[in-house]
Amino acid sequence: MKKYLIVLLMVVLPTLALAQKAGGHITRPTKPAPTNIKPPKKQPEPRRAMQNKTFTVNGVSFTMVAVEGGTFTMGATSEQGSDAFSNEKPTHSVTLSSYYIGQTEVTQKLWQAVMGSNPSNFKGDLRPVEKVSWNDCQEFVDRLNSLTGERFKLPTEAQWEYAARGGRKSSGYKYAGSNDLGSVAWYSGNSGSQTHNVATKQPNELGIYDMSGNVEEWCRDRNGKYSSDSQQNPSGSNSGILRVYRGGNWHVPKCRVSERSGSAPAERFGDRGLRLAL
Repeated sequence: MKKYLIVLLMVVLPTLALAQKAGGHITRPTKPAPTNIKPPKKQPEPRRAMQNKTFTVNGVSFTMVAVEGGTFTMGATSEQGSDAFSNEKPTHSVTLSSYYIGQTEVTQKLWQAVMGSNPSNFKGDLRPVEKVSWNDCQEFVDRLNSLTGERFKLPTEAQWEYAARGGRKSSGYKYAGSNDLGSVAWYSGNSGSQTHNVATKQPNELGIYDMSGNVEEWCRDRNGKYSSDSQQNPSGSNSGILRVYRGGNWHVPKCRVSERSGSAPAERFGDRGLRLAL
């Protein structure tokens, strides 16, 4: 019995002494915080929409419209109807990365600011420049890039059509921004046989002007046949001499978004100009 009392006192007395030092209460060691709890994941920042960009060259400003990338059906889609030609077929799926395209056709004022001359037949600062060959356009782009430090170029045919259709905002129109050609285009039915100032008709869904009518627009690609295969950021045929131009003009009745033609890169006409891409 004495043995058990001695053992009990040996346990109780030190515990009481500790309790007196702690203010009369017996303290228990705190349980360590668990170390396997992971901090909450950082939420990704919301994606910022692309914004239009405005550039100024030798006192002349122009705007490039942001075109969010996406997938679309290129060629003679159903709304093009029986007007579509064989070179617009077969339709095919195209996926494009985001890019910028000119809000308007290159004006005579901008061409003059970059090149120091104006070759156009129908003179006017805010009319589209015309009578420029594909080769002339390459020289213009090179000089513009030297002045701005940017990397402007002609749009690919796919970039041109995607933007003309309205990109991700497309309403499936036959023309660039409407099924009523006269509301969005200067063409044979309303032009008076001449070009007109850019941005005087309604824009399309992306806020881009004159992608139907006024002047046809050179594209970067060689003119070639379509394939039914799906494509990503296509740049046209790898062979051939002719270069693509798009969009219809002031003296023709057809200015559909899928209509396409080709011409020799040295040819100049009073119904053909250009639009920039970036």
